[in-house]
Amino acid sequence: NRLFTSMSVLENVIVGTYLRTQTGLWGSSLLTAESRREERWARERAMQLLEGVGLAQHANEEATSLSFGLQRRLEIARAQATEPSLLLLDEPAAGLNPNEKQELMKLIRELKEQGLTLLLIEHDMNVVMPISDRVVVLDHGKKIAEGTPKEIQANAQVIEAYSGASG
Repeated sequence: NRLFTSMSVLENVIVGTYLRTQTGLWGSSLLTAESRREERWARERAMQLLEGVGLAQHANEEATSLSFGLQRRLEIARAQATEPSLLLLDEPAAGLNPNEKQELMKLIRELKEQGLTLLLIEHDMNVVMPISDRVVVLDHGKKIAEGTPKEIQANAQVIEAYSGASG
């Protein structure tokens, strides 16, 4: 989910809310009483989501002016705007510095506490293990293990696959 580069942080999230409106993206341009009401709701909802990911103070900035780590948070806020029952995060920690990774992990924990189900695809085990309830490990597309983080850390096939040892 790449950001809309010519839009503000707030506008990027508002776009996600249009899936939950009656008038939708194009109907909002008709300026009916209903579309104006939905536009107010969309702005309020987008600001709530930005507050939730720590970006409210950046609402009027251009999305591309944010650091890479903050752009990831914006992508998550926009995805949340669609009110998903499952949020898929594909390599969310890629390219983040250690501080940004810690902040991302904190955000993921908060989302889990709010009851959101997350499916995380991530290679950085230092990110995966502390925040996951269950882990599935693939090696060249083949599932080699599934279990709790503790079970995965003790799994011989996982250890072999990650250490590069051949057996």
